[in-house]
Order: sequence, then C-alpha cells, then structure tokens
Amino acid sequence: MRSTPVAYLFWLFGLIGICGIHRFYTGRYWTGALWLLTVGLLGIGQIVDLFLIPGMVREANLERRVDYLEGRDYGSRQGHHHG
Repeated sequence: MRSTPVAYLFWLFGLIGICGIHRFYTGRYWTGALWLLTVGLLGIGQIVDLFLIPGMVREANLERRVDYLEGRDYGSRQGHHHG
C-alpha cells in the first residue's frame, strides 16, 4: 500500500530540484520521467501535484487491490472444470 505522507516526502525532493519522485512512487512512470527532466514542468506541475497527491495515492492503492483481486480470482479458477 502506498502512503500519502511518504508521497509528500518524495514531493519535497522537488525543493532541491529532484522532481517527479512522488509520481514514480504512485506508479506514474512516464509523467515521473517528464517531471524529472523538466524540473516538475518548470515548477508548475510540481505545485499542482501538491493538491493531486492524495488522489494519486488513492488511485495507486486501488489499482494494486484490483491487480491482487484479479490475480487471486484467476488463480481460484485455474484447474477447475465445470461440466
């Protein structure tokens, strides 16, 4: 499970010019790379993310749960034949 406080901690790296780590943490790899290469879209994206982080963390956690449940559901059907 991803943690909002940890995501904010990674966001703080932007204050020293290392932007986008919080995006990698929440599974947003392409935009994380973009933030890293453009210093958080020249700082604007970094500031906007200050407000978006809770939603990013919530979405990342939901995706992990869905992946887990789909894997578990698939595994429970494997090898069972009806009929």
